[in-house]
Amino acid sequence: MKKKLLLAVLLLLVAGTGLYMNQAYAEPLPNIDISIGGEEGEPNTSAVSILLLITVLSIAPAILVLMTSFTRIVIVLGFVRTSLGTQQMPPNQVLIGLALFLTFFIMAPTLSQVNEAGLQPYLKGELTQTEALEAAAKPMKEFMFSHTREKDLLLFMKYSRMEKPSSYEEIPLTVLVPAYAISELKTAFQMGFMIFIPFLVIDMVVSSTLMAMGMMMLPPVMISLPFKILLFVLVDGWYLIVRSLLLSFNP
Repeated sequence: MKKKLLLAVLLLLVAGTGLYMNQAYAEPLPNIDISIGGEEGEPNTSAVSILLLITVLSIAPAILVLMTSFTRIVIVLGFVRTSLGTQQMPPNQVLIGLALFLTFFIMAPTLSQVNEAGLQPYLKGELTQTEALEAAAKPMKEFMFSHTREKDLLLFMKYSRMEKPSSYEEIPLTVLVPAYAISELKTAFQMGFMIFIPFLVIDMVVSSTLMAMGMMMLPPVMISLPFKILLFVLVDGWYLIVRSLLLSFNP
């Protein structure tokens, strides 16, 4: 007890000494002024550019999910894991990582056009920011339009009361993006349904066999899981799934 009290007194003395030295020898800190902008007489364009950049970065996940092939890929991979019944195998990190790299692979031609038509001319000063955005949006619109169902597109066009466009370039992104998103959801669920069928057959066969043998207390999932994994491995399931995804995005 005495040792603890002595230690506390020493700590208080050290803290008090440090505070006294700071007050005795402290000098006023220099004023720091951070401003964003150009020279006098020039518009404050850099501040607006930084604000727009931060805004784009904040909505980058939504752009990745809704304007690329990521939605269909990640949903189909999720259906594969659910139909196998392997719980968290493969882990979410593996599925999302695979979906990201497949997205980059599928979107490579479109992103290359975006870079050549919008980004590089803007960096060289040949296009303004608005012109660069319009030029970069054209390849993305072409990709989304080619994979959007007419019924889904008409839904948002009628709701916005817009006139029938002569080409996909005249369709605003506010109409094309949600139409493309629900089209991707439908396509992904259709592919997921086809993936479920063979595994559902295995579950039904195993369940019927156990019922016929009178083993009603044994969970059918425990017996069917090894057979589903064996079937998936024998037919090279990951190859077939990825091949189907790549073919589904062919123009």
